[in-house]
Amino acid sequence: MQRDTGIHMKGGVITERDADYCTVRLRAPAGIFITDQIRAIAALAKRYGNCEVHSTTRQTLEIPHIKRDFLKKLGKALEKNGTPIGSEKDEIVNIIACPGTERCKFANIDTISLAKKIDTKLFGKEMPVKMRIALSGCPNACTSPMLNEIGVIGRVKPVRTKERLCTGCGNCVYYCKENAIKITNGISVLDESKCVQCGVCVQSCHFDLVKVEDHHYLITVGGRRGRHPKIGRNLLTVESEDQVLFVIEKIVDWVYRRAWSGRLLSEQLDDIHFDKFREDILKKVPEAKPVTDEGSKVGAGI
Repeated sequence: MQRDTGIHMKGGVITERDADYCTVRLRAPAGIFITDQIRAIAALAKRYGNCEVHSTTRQTLEIPHIKRDFLKKLGKALEKNGTPIGSEKDEIVNIIACPGTERCKFANIDTISLAKKIDTKLFGKEMPVKMRIALSGCPNACTSPMLNEIGVIGRVKPVRTKERLCTGCGNCVYYCKENAIKITNGISVLDESKCVQCGVCVQSCHFDLVKVEDHHYLITVGGRRGRHPKIGRNLLTVESEDQVLFVIEKIVDWVYRRAWSGRLLSEQLDDIHFDKFREDILKKVPEAKPVTDEGSKVGAGI
């Protein structure tokens, strides 16, 4: 029996309560649109929909109230506009990201560039479960990466220089939201068990005495939102975008081969042997470092 692959079967075509109409979700890695694309989307919503465009929680747009007869024409127009139909079913859906180092003063990584690379490699891949991927430039986690099937968080490990004596001004203490730094005997002392590796202390030191020992990416697996939210498990940390891409591809391949349909990934991590997968991936990426699981503390493991 030949499988129906018509446009109405695309993941980004969502049947509305009134089944004669559909909502069409767009593909927009990291939620980036250029102004000409937005103008065209508005024109298409006016021509084929009800003059409305809806902004989604996954950093994209959708055009509601489209009659099924218009789907092919709308799909072709969206392709031409560079904003093709997106994804929503059991597949890899829109990759989301915070502004990253391009715009945010707190960010530690270039999230936009990385999100686009992940999108190019993996967007729309059919999976046994829906796979959401979110990137955050720092542990502030504005995109809630730990509540996605795959999360990436940019972190830095701070270290106080030993060559020059700390002035004990307390600026780093003031700006640390984790109460991880104290002034003891006139110098700053870091409690690594409290540090989430956000890097704010590095930026706050007027005397340039706190440095970055290393930049890295924390990767989490198996988070979820919904009616029963769950924090993803820490997988490992890596030091480059290439390593992030490699690890994410391995996660996707592991889930594709082992996960069951009809259950959220978060519900079956133990059944598909997450701990064994973590051991295997650490062997394949020698530069990677293991991290501990400590609930919602995304900075755990330094």
